[in-house]
Amino acid sequence: MTFNKTDFEKAIALWTEWNDRINVVSRKDIENLYEHHILHSLAIAEYKRFKAGETVLDVGCGGGFPGIPLAMVFPDVQFTLCDSIGKKIKVAQAVADGLGLDNVRCVNARAESLPGQFDWVVSRAVTSLDNFYPWVKGKYRNGILYLKGGDVNEEIAQMCGKFRLDPHLVSAWPISEWIDDEYFAEKFVIEIGKSYLCPPKMNN
Repeated sequence: MTFNKTDFEKAIALWTEWNDRINVVSRKDIENLYEHHILHSLAIAEYKRFKAGETVLDVGCGGGFPGIPLAMVFPDVQFTLCDSIGKKIKVAQAVADGLGLDNVRCVNARAESLPGQFDWVVSRAVTSLDNFYPWVKGKYRNGILYLKGGDVNEEIAQMCGKFRLDPHLVSAWPISEWIDDEYFAEKFVIEIGKSYLCPPKMNN
């Protein structure tokens, strides 16, 4: 994936302006908006190329991450960004409107309440995997792409055990393979493929 940092200068200005009014990014981290938020979001684009016409649901988008950076590099993909906190969605919508992104729809709602299915679900570390999975179960056709850091193997094991998911359908790609930076040293794109309940064990 190739892109020019200058493509995001307007987005950075919009987020910075709105963050002065409604705090959606830590004020201590606003100077690192490009590296810690935009680039982190774009790790999904490096890992997976969405196809034109596909639909993506961003759950718990906050001020628009990872959905808006992804929408910028995939203009032919339709993104629905949702968050249960209205003021965060207000920022996401304002940034999307300011950038003229007609492939972005922002909704103040919980993921569980949204009708229909999407090709993909994306999210950025809104909660643990075993908490997140039931929010979006049945809402995707292809898979989940989840940005997460830390001991992801333990979280994956807990999720698979709790929901009887096939662990072979879950993978973790280290973002450090793309960006050689200490900030990304223990951050991953976790993919959860379309899964089915494992059959119950039979007693002999």
